[in-house]
Amino acid sequence: MLEKLDLAFRCESPQLVETRRENESPPAYARRLAGEKASCVLDPRNEDTVVLAADTVVFLGERILMKPTDESDAVKTLEILSGRTHKVVTGVTVASEDTMRQTAVVTSVRFRKLSRDEIEWYVASGEPLDKAGAYAIQGIGSSFIERIEGSPSNVVGLPLTETLQMLQATGIAPSWKRRKSE
Repeated sequence: MLEKLDLAFRCESPQLVETRRENESPPAYARRLAGEKASCVLDPRNEDTVVLAADTVVFLGERILMKPTDESDAVKTLEILSGRTHKVVTGVTVASEDTMRQTAVVTSVRFRKLSRDEIEWYVASGEPLDKAGAYAIQGIGSSFIERIEGSPSNVVGLPLTETLQMLQATGIAPSWKRRKSE
């Protein structure tokens, strides 16, 4: 998504153990993880560095639906989501040497009722095996969705409206703004 917005960036994977704290709400959990990821990557020796970190969590009530551990777990997760509305929250942090901006964006997603055959077919495609909630809205999983209330890009994993606002507040301009000032 950042490439499509013509923003230059480099990807780094923070070394972080992602453990939910007792009584921590899904939005608080996602926001905290995004902040911890940013802190792991931020290099105080480089004043010009701006770090964008995000963490997406799928949840139903207070139950977090993690990435499936295997195909059987993916089937169980999709059976839980079938015919129900769940929420997707992405915690986003934009950090530099002297500032840290954070948000957590929540989107409601309604799945249609899924048959066991289509769940098994989808799991066999491999698509849900590395996705929180065992589906990808940007892929075949989009065929399961009846309704979305909120940010579609949030369900993909990065709420673009809020992310761009935070990046611009840190001095990073999207290409259409850079062209205007040149």
